[in-house]
Amino acid sequence: MNRVLRRIFGPKRDDVTEKWGKLHNEGLNALYSKPNIIRVIIWRRMRLATHLASMGERRGAYRVLVGKPEEKRPLGTPWLSWEDNVKVGLQQIG
Repeated sequence: MNRVLRRIFGPKRDDVTEKWGKLHNEGLNALYSKPNIIRVIIWRRMRLATHLASMGERRGAYRVLVGKPEEKRPLGTPWLSWEDNVKVGLQQIG
C-alpha cells in the first residue's frame, strides 16, 4: 500500500537542504490522512481492557486478563501477557 502511495504522491523536496528524497511512512500517513493502524489497535485494546476491568473479579474474561499462565514457556524472549500489552499501550498513549 505504501509503495503505491509513494508512487502517487511522488518524491519529496526538503525545504532546508533543497534535495529530493522519498516520502517516509509518517509523511505518507500525513498526506493520505489514513488512521495509523498501530494507534487503532492500541485504542481498541484499551477500550476492551476498561470493559473487562469493569466486569469484576468473578467473571472469566477478567481472570484471563489478569491471570498468569501456569505452564512453562519455551526458551527465548518471554511472551507478553494481556496485562503487559495494556501497560505498554498506556505508556505509548501517555
